[in-house]
Amino acid sequence: MFSWEISKQLLFSILEDKVSDRFVCELIWERLFYKKENDTDHWYASYKTPVYWSSLFRQAPLVISERKASVYLTRSIDKINKQGLKDVLGFSGYKISELYPRRTRRATAVNWLIYWARSSGYVISEFGESPALLEPPLHPAVGHPNDLPIN
Repeated sequence: MFSWEISKQLLFSILEDKVSDRFVCELIWERLFYKKENDTDHWYASYKTPVYWSSLFRQAPLVISERKASVYLTRSIDKINKQGLKDVLGFSGYKISELYPRRTRRATAVNWLIYWARSSGYVISEFGESPALLEPPLHPAVGHPNDLPIN
C-alpha cells in the first residue's frame, strides 16, 4: 500500500538528514492519501484525504519547505502524541548548533509519522528497507541538491 514502511531506522535517517526533503514529504503524502497524478510529479488530495488537509491543501503540501504546511502538520498531532520522538526513538532533540528550520521541520515530520503509526495501529519495527541514503548536506540550512528553499 505504501512505497516505504516506517521503521526506526528510516525515521533516524530522516532526523540525520540522509534522505531528501521530497522523500520525507512523500512518506507523509501517502499516509494522508494524496495521490500522484499520472506522468507528473504532482500530488493531489483524493477522496480519502482527511478534510482537515484537503480543505486547505488541494495539492500535497511541502511540509519541509513551506512554513504554513509545517505548522499545520504540528497542529494535527494531538497533545497525547506530541512526545513521540522521545517516547519511541529516545530522541531528545538537536544541539543548539544544529538547529535550522529544515531540521526542526524534519523532526516535526518524524513526530507526525510516529503519531500516524500510533493512531493507525501500525507497529514501527526497528529495521526495514530504506532508500539509498545520502550524505548529510554540507550546509544543513540549505539541504540536499533539489531540496526547495525554506520559507
